[in-house]
Amino acid sequence: MEDFITSTLQSWGYAGAAALMFFENVFPPIPSEVVMPGAGAAAKSGGYSLTLMILAGTVGSILGQLGWYAAARYVGTERFRRWVERHGHWLGATPGDVERADRWFDRYGLWAVTIGRLVPGVRTLISVPAGLSEMGLVRFLIGTSIGTTIWTALLAGVGYWLAGQRESITNVLNYVGMAVVGVLLAAFVWRVIRRRRELRRADAA
Repeated sequence: MEDFITSTLQSWGYAGAAALMFFENVFPPIPSEVVMPGAGAAAKSGGYSLTLMILAGTVGSILGQLGWYAAARYVGTERFRRWVERHGHWLGATPGDVERADRWFDRYGLWAVTIGRLVPGVRTLISVPAGLSEMGLVRFLIGTSIGTTIWTALLAGVGYWLAGQRESITNVLNYVGMAVVGVLLAAFVWRVIRRRRELRRADAA
């Protein structure tokens, strides 16, 4: 897989980066963690622009994510709620869970999509709840564009910096992944602690 990705990037350049990132979202076994570092390395060794490689990868990724969003948007909240009403017991879900999730996404959807694009394993899947909750296309594109640009730039930058050092790239990306998860976990814990303090103050008042 890595040899195929490297060959495609070297031969097709920007179009290869866009196509691979598109299929990364449609066909998850093609990992962005290999594609974009490869794009960065190709920019350094093949005379391509790193900025344009990042732009191409970002555009391809957004187009791929739109497919999941559109499919989920077609299903919609109400149709999904009815499905859960009939079959949700297999998943331990209830229509009430769907309604609560929908309200949560209405409030925090932009942040959820933006941050979700930075989390491996969640990056593509976050398009589904965004579509099911019928999140507006403009808000979806804003969150997706911000998060995806950061992610592709980070990966391409690592590849450009460590071109030809696959093992070093893998190690750096592992640290990056752990750092992202750690920051998100710390933010969640901080949010919970702050919320509890607010509730205690309200009770005391």
